[in-house]
Amino acid sequence: MSTDRRTVLADAAIQVLADEGMRGLTHRAVDRAAELPPGTTSAYFRTRQALLTALVRRLVALDQAELQAAGERAPVMRDAGELTDGLAGFVERRLTGAGRQRSLARYACAVESVRHPELREILVPRENAARDAVRAFLRARGVADAEGRTLTLLACVDGLVFDRLVGGGGVPRGEISGLVAAALRDSGSDGADDRDAPG
Repeated sequence: MSTDRRTVLADAAIQVLADEGMRGLTHRAVDRAAELPPGTTSAYFRTRQALLTALVRRLVALDQAELQAAGERAPVMRDAGELTDGLAGFVERRLTGAGRQRSLARYACAVESVRHPELREILVPRENAARDAVRAFLRARGVADAEGRTLTLLACVDGLVFDRLVGGGGVPRGEISGLVAAALRDSGSDGADDRDAPG
């Protein structure tokens, strides 16, 4: 029961942070969002830092579960177009619905982690099946530094998500295709995607 209640509170904290920003993240606000009696959040997380740490751990757990499931579901990618499609789906999920809420909370936590190293440690990118799939694709296409290119490609995709969260709008497929082509550059494959080529 205790674990379930902590999860409910962490999920409510993510919602509060996404909706109201870091200043709005208070024990009372989380109580209201979770529809629990006043004082419930402070009973489980005595300090604001404890609440924030629980929030970040929950964010990472949700993200990892999503990426692991996506990587396990996805078929082996055969060409740059399929990698582009997979990344485009990822971007769409991060910009809409619950994914958008988590993205807003994640970036707020990333900024906060500059002053709190313990949060930075939790937020460090981790291995998962989706990242493995990207790295395996690049390696199979002859990319010498598949690990480095994977990290760069995913960081760039993350940057597009951040840009659109702040500025609005979606991410055209062509932008993602360009990032994939750059990741494949000098690999023996030009990364061309026939679906993006003019007819």
